[in-house]
Amino acid sequence: MYLHGTSRINEQGHLEIGGVDVTDMKEQFGTPLYVVDEQLVRERCREYMEAFRASGLGFQVAYASKAFCVMAMCALAAEEGLSLDVVSDGELFTALQAGFPAERIHFHGNNKTLEEIEMALDAEIGCFVVDNFNELHLLHAVAADKNLKVNVLLRVTPGVEAHTHEYISTGQTDSKFGFDIGNGTAFEAIELASKQPNLVLLGVHSHIGSQIFEVEGFQMAIQRVAEFAASVYERLNVAFKVVNLGGGFGIRYIDGDTPLEVAQYVKAITDAVKNHFAQIGYAVPEIWVEPGRSIVGEAGTTLYTVGTSKDIPGVRKYVAVDGGMTDNPRPALYESKYEAVLANRANEAATETVSVAGKCCESGDMLIWDLDLPKVESGDLLAVACTGAYNYSMASNYNRIRRPAVVFVKDGQGDVVVRRESYQDIIQNDLVPARIGKQPVAR
Repeated sequence: MYLHGTSRINEQGHLEIGGVDVTDMKEQFGTPLYVVDEQLVRERCREYMEAFRASGLGFQVAYASKAFCVMAMCALAAEEGLSLDVVSDGELFTALQAGFPAERIHFHGNNKTLEEIEMALDAEIGCFVVDNFNELHLLHAVAADKNLKVNVLLRVTPGVEAHTHEYISTGQTDSKFGFDIGNGTAFEAIELASKQPNLVLLGVHSHIGSQIFEVEGFQMAIQRVAEFAASVYERLNVAFKVVNLGGGFGIRYIDGDTPLEVAQYVKAITDAVKNHFAQIGYAVPEIWVEPGRSIVGEAGTTLYTVGTSKDIPGVRKYVAVDGGMTDNPRPALYESKYEAVLANRANEAATETVSVAGKCCESGDMLIWDLDLPKVESGDLLAVACTGAYNYSMASNYNRIRRPAVVFVKDGQGDVVVRRESYQDIIQNDLVPARIGKQPVAR
């Protein structure tokens, strides 16, 4: 397993993260356990901030909280000077409870409710990323009722899609998000928004994909946005002060993944913005981005205790752990791939190939297929790397399994930032109507 951040194999042959032996974490906190390398998270935040400072452009780096949203992470992002991207009232509430500065919060989402809009306006957040005409009208109406002027970006689809190392120009993107540049709805939305007295149109937002390993897709999207900006200015005399280029910067999950360094992504983006906007004789706008996975993904490791095994001669050996799709649904949803190591015997040579199964009552509850490990024994500690993004965020109580604790580790210290759920937590919202449980047992 590739060792990210502060991870290393110590003298006892155990995996160590943030100066803490994971076998000690198992004893102290139990398993399954999400472990977050705090130093690596901070380093990634600083890499983005420093790379943008070096560009000389105005900027905001907004952490995409959907990747991993807990109060400790919001507080850390605030401390590192980042802004914050939220997509629901729950994420907004978490951020506000963590003390995140409301003026640095951006509210995303394709179906914001009236209650969410009112909550965000009352909190005086920094910006709404408006996704559709319904929201545009509703936001203006509510802002007018509250006698507020609200900063907005309009989300546009530039006709470019990028995933991993592939990118395509699609002319007219099929997406549930945003106003399409190609069919004219983006221009119509700009014209409408610019005339609303309670909306302050800052510019546009564009997001082209996820887990992107190259820069061509970003460069193509920037060209489209610059051309659109020139057209808008020529026809409406409206200039974009901000261009938000979204996120999607890739990370290394497994051997063969080849993400760029943060500084390489940022330089390619800022150079393209300077070049394309200069070509149209346009003042270079402030650049916003929204990294999520690339800040927290590689910093996360999930620890499991091995339980049972099933060896089917000539076919496969299954090894079951005490977690699974409830704490990591990504393999079941996306066929996502991970690397792992026996964390209590990390120096031992691999002698068998196993497939790691979760404990849920689902045949599809598989975490890793065909993993080379030393001979696995019940009680071994399995560490799965790069589980910092979307794993906790997407965790569930399927089969009424309790969600794991989350521990931040740094400089030899481990701190619980999310407690392990209790049995009481599982049933705390359950109610039994008075009419149930009073009837005779059916026979």
